[in-house]
Amino acid sequence: MTATEPLQLLHLDEHLVAVNKPHSLAVHRSRLVGDDEDYLIDRLRLQVEGRLHAVHRLDRATSGVLLVARSQDIAAELGRQLMARTVDKSYLAVVRGWPAEQGEIDYPLSGASLRGEAKPALTRWRRLATVEVPIESGRYAQQRYALLDVQPETGRYRQIRRHFHHVSHHLLGDTSHGRGDHNRLIRQHYGVHRLLLHAWRLRVVHPATRESLRLEAPLDESWQRLLRAFQWSGALPGDDALRHPDAAAASE
Repeated sequence: MTATEPLQLLHLDEHLVAVNKPHSLAVHRSRLVGDDEDYLIDRLRLQVEGRLHAVHRLDRATSGVLLVARSQDIAAELGRQLMARTVDKSYLAVVRGWPAEQGEIDYPLSGASLRGEAKPALTRWRRLATVEVPIESGRYAQQRYALLDVQPETGRYRQIRRHFHHVSHHLLGDTSHGRGDHNRLIRQHYGVHRLLLHAWRLRVVHPATRESLRLEAPLDESWQRLLRAFQWSGALPGDDALRHPDAAAASE
């Protein structure tokens, strides 16, 4: 996607916009992303008139659903929902190895500086599919990978990437917290040059109408190519699986 190519809008009304953020595109200028010339908010201003307020974060390397408010009041209400953890977020991730069919990682994380006091952080997952590919790497003749449906219950800096690094199920394509040998494997054999983490589905109460708004961001060609290669195209869950069963039970 070039800087002049329009963003894919998943929802647009007078109160908010939902965008399918491409990978490798920073949301806005900050000390964490350096001095780029291309930002999601700048592109979006070419498509949507008026003020725009990004209400939550996605890492530059992560793709998927991103909410943008069109007023400060709407941004504040969405912020309250995020703080109260009532926004359901579901990510797709590909990791090395085969984690358990479901589980959680409860491990405190520090902030973006990676220093200072660590704060509570909780990530849940469900395993959707596995594969064993006959490609030799290191001391193993075959490599095992898994497709996960991941729900971060908190929103710490790079939480999903750091949590799965902590349990040695590194995300594929993660150049900061992953494994270089597996990243090279998916580049060389499958042509995948990105982090395999995608903010796939999001459910939020619309701040103005109070109706439940369900959003889903289509996967890009790199994701689609890997799903086909690993025969995972039929592994994605239906809309009723947006929230992890344990989390859903706790919220009722």
